[in-house]
Amino acid sequence: MTAPDEIANRFPSHIRLSGLGLHLREWTDDDLPAMVALFDEPQVARWTPLRSPFDADAAREYLSRARAARAADRGVQLAVTDDGHRARGEVLLFRTADDDGVAEVAYAIGARYRGRRLAVRAVEVMAGYAATSLGMRGLVLRADPANGASVAVARAAGFHLTDAEPVTFERKGDRITLLTWRRDLRQESAGTGRRYTAHDQRTPRGDAAAP
Repeated sequence: MTAPDEIANRFPSHIRLSGLGLHLREWTDDDLPAMVALFDEPQVARWTPLRSPFDADAAREYLSRARAARAADRGVQLAVTDDGHRARGEVLLFRTADDDGVAEVAYAIGARYRGRRLAVRAVEVMAGYAATSLGMRGLVLRADPANGASVAVARAAGFHLTDAEPVTFERKGDRITLLTWRRDLRQESAGTGRRYTAHDQRTPRGDAAAP
């Protein structure tokens, strides 16, 4: 069981997670062309804040910002792979401002790789890591109800819709309304969650997308 003061530990400098047939790994500079192929498409443009078109310059900026978020201990962004190498999408875990014991999860899967439950499995693996290694008590996920595929991921991954006030804003000319879903991680942190393998290196003492 993780002590309350351990929740504030920094994210590791390097993370690699395995479970449910997936390997979640760090993005590298070699992944820039793959990022363009995965994220330069209509559903990612519609449901995420990523630049559109998402070209090579956008990929470099995105990777730089991901590394800055990690260095500032705001969040973790990992490539979703099924072989440990070729990226199929991304899963993100980042701290929330209102509760140190709760993290927010988001994801984006490339169009060619949807329909394989990659997003659900990636969220499950990340949930296990958040509970057992980071001591998180819960996860939240925010999705527009019009994004039916993302809502389906939330349900399949064990989230329930909360009564939190919707967040509504304009993005890329579209009106977005985000509802908050939540998953309790206390069972996972007690050792009853799904099994996964984590390899991380800690240093001494950051909305759900198209699934």
